[in-house]
Amino acid sequence: MKLDLLLRNADIITMDERRPHATSLGVWQGRIVGLDDDLAGLDAAEILDLGGATVTPGFIDAHCHTTWFGLGLGELDVSAARGLTQLYALVEAGMAADSARPEAAPEPEPGTGPAPEWLLATGFSQTQHGGEFPDITVLDRITGNRPLFMRHNSGHMAVVNTAALRLAGAEPASFPDPDGGVIVRDADGRPTGLVQETAQQLIQQLILPYSSEAIEAALDRATTYYAAEGITSFTEAGIGGGWIGHSPVELAAYQRAASAGRLHARAQLMPVLDVLHPLGGQHPPGTAPVGLDLGIASGFGGDFLSLGPAKVFLDGSLLGETAAVSQDYCSHGGTDNTGNTGYFQAEPDALRAKIEAAYAAGWSIAAHAIGDRAVDLAIDIITGCAAKYGPRAVPNRIEHASMTRPEQLQRLAAADIAVTPQASFFADGGDGMTLSLGPERLGWAYRAASFLSAGVTLAGSSDRPVADGNVLRGMQAFVDRRTASGAVFGNPDERLSPLQALAAYTTGAAAATGTSGVKGSLTAGKLADFTVLSGSPLTAASIAGLQVLATAVGGNFTFRTAGIMTPVAAQPAATGPFFNPATNRS
Repeated sequence: MKLDLLLRNADIITMDERRPHATSLGVWQGRIVGLDDDLAGLDAAEILDLGGATVTPGFIDAHCHTTWFGLGLGELDVSAARGLTQLYALVEAGMAADSARPEAAPEPEPGTGPAPEWLLATGFSQTQHGGEFPDITVLDRITGNRPLFMRHNSGHMAVVNTAALRLAGAEPASFPDPDGGVIVRDADGRPTGLVQETAQQLIQQLILPYSSEAIEAALDRATTYYAAEGITSFTEAGIGGGWIGHSPVELAAYQRAASAGRLHARAQLMPVLDVLHPLGGQHPPGTAPVGLDLGIASGFGGDFLSLGPAKVFLDGSLLGETAAVSQDYCSHGGTDNTGNTGYFQAEPDALRAKIEAAYAAGWSIAAHAIGDRAVDLAIDIITGCAAKYGPRAVPNRIEHASMTRPEQLQRLAAADIAVTPQASFFADGGDGMTLSLGPERLGWAYRAASFLSAGVTLAGSSDRPVADGNVLRGMQAFVDRRTASGAVFGNPDERLSPLQALAAYTTGAAAATGTSGVKGSLTAGKLADFTVLSGSPLTAASIAGLQVLATAVGGNFTFRTAGIMTPVAAQPAATGPFFNPATNRS
């Protein structure tokens, strides 16, 4: 037997308790053949000496928005602005850059001809501007008749101009707010430019759908970025519809990207619950299942591209104070009542009915629930569905689970519900959330160690581009929980050990995505997905300071820095930077 790839002289952290460390690893036909003594006497087409570099299982981001991130890489990025003056300057520069393009058409006079091209911006957060939002009159002066859509980092709100509101017919004070959303207005009923939650769809429906080619290009850009950060698998948290999806044929765009070698990491996709529709055929009495055509449900697909749970939004965000909490948000970090406890995206009974219809058709559920009141609702609905229709092979999940009361921990564990709290929120949003939540319940926020102690499956994830998607920085955040001000966010006892932080992005994320049988640890028979690092995250003084030297999916390098691995054998190695799932080679 001749292996495809043999790694030698490496510090291999396997994340397998039966065999925690090794120095050699063999790959054949995309799978791990064995470690160390298992490989005695075996030759390989490519033998690499890693010079003591560390190898870990490939990183898994269990909740991110890859199409959105990839599209944003081609849009106006305002994340670097600090203060509204800088923000306005970037918007002006974006207008000027677009007008300077040779293909840019002249702006028509108001009321004449088609609407001009949208100005799309990404990366806004009021926390970068002292809590202030842009003045719509200033934005109107800069953008004129050109509609603006500036997505908030959280994804739960956006800033728009009057031209965009006018196109949507939502400018008049008499225009009603949609269910589960708000067009924020001043005391005189004039829009401020802020649209929250489902109100974003009023604007987005004028922009969507993106073309398949645009989505494929976005996936190419985004997953090339992922590969350079050691990410080998991810879960796309919402496709196909709602305010988080980009096209009703988003799955097809993913399939085409994979076939063309433009998808450089394994993908699990969550269809938004809204895209499921009533199914024909025979079903158990009393059920009216909804799903995708042919009865396709969670788990459909293969190792490279598959369908995960159905994604449903129960509430909003903490930064926007739209998450459904049991106690009022605080005013300026005090304890005085504000009268605001957030809100659900729809009436609880309506949410329950929709979720049960999907569950009855075989779908697992991924419920976006940030506030503790929303977590209660998610647990109630999921446990009720499981009791009625049985468990699911792909685990049910609560996305974020950002505010969890102590008594909710055991309920989550008993129901086998996985959670995905994002440590990446601490740096940029931790100080703001501290003020919003107040001291009494801050210990409930973004738990980590207590989830593990209770036996809850904890998956590492970023929510990128809502927050920083760099896994090494995410691991560091789980370990130190530092905010931008240097404070420890929430309860210091929620900090993880380096091993627990690495597990979150490997074994934990694999368990939460239902893929523990094929990934998450470097074990014989599992997929040969691995990351090569400049040092060990278990012993490094700074995990965030480590470098990703190489990334491999199925034993083929999706990212590889020059000169860090010495070929021992003279056989030619694959040199292309991208993995092609159609051929299983680079």
